[in-house]
Amino acid sequence: MTPFIAELTGTALLILLGDGVVANVVLNKTYGNNAGLIVITFGWAMGVFVGVYVSAPASGGHLNPAVTIGLAALGKFDWAKVPLYITAQLLGAMIGSFLVWVTYRKHFEATPDTAAKLAVFCTAPAIPGTIENLLSEIVGTFVLILGALFIVASKNSLGALDALPVALLVLAIGVSLGGTTGYAINPARDLGPRIMHALLPIKDKGSSNWQYSWIPVAGPVIGSLLAALCYSLIQ
Repeated sequence: MTPFIAELTGTALLILLGDGVVANVVLNKTYGNNAGLIVITFGWAMGVFVGVYVSAPASGGHLNPAVTIGLAALGKFDWAKVPLYITAQLLGAMIGSFLVWVTYRKHFEATPDTAAKLAVFCTAPAIPGTIENLLSEIVGTFVLILGALFIVASKNSLGALDALPVALLVLAIGVSLGGTTGYAINPARDLGPRIMHALLPIKDKGSSNWQYSWIPVAGPVIGSLLAALCYSLIQ
């Protein structure tokens, strides 16, 4: 498997399971309807585990432009490969969200709430506020990147099974910091599915909330660069 295919496949699996658990919880007439935030955060963590585990041997299992940019900023990844990885991640996110729509299509039709339909694809703030929402994404991504850097660099590294502690890290971020913006902490995770929400023929889908869309892109990038700076100063 080439790095491009690995990143595309891993990100598609991440989004299929991540957006899938949101669909199961927020859409009408599913068996998981109203199961709550804990189920969503656990589902996303398992999505990270599966996606990273599958892709890590071939690509390093980035699955996130913030991870790719952070590693490049530290000199641990070739900047020339960054566009290729980000393209694969974005396409993978679009494919994963498309598969969620196919799987839950009847439940989208049974759900009149446009906000719930959008939530399956992308994030939105619980309380809108540009500075606060941006800061939330910066902080969440800072924790993700700094924690992941130490996990991978640990003398106790588990190799491909480092996917498990990274998944637990994402679970911790979700339950502790995810209540404000839904913790995108990954530009591709939010932007790819948001594009699909805009393109897909979803019944009464409403707006794709493009006015907010820059925050889950810019916030994670800033948080990643700050984490890389902090890691370089600590080491």
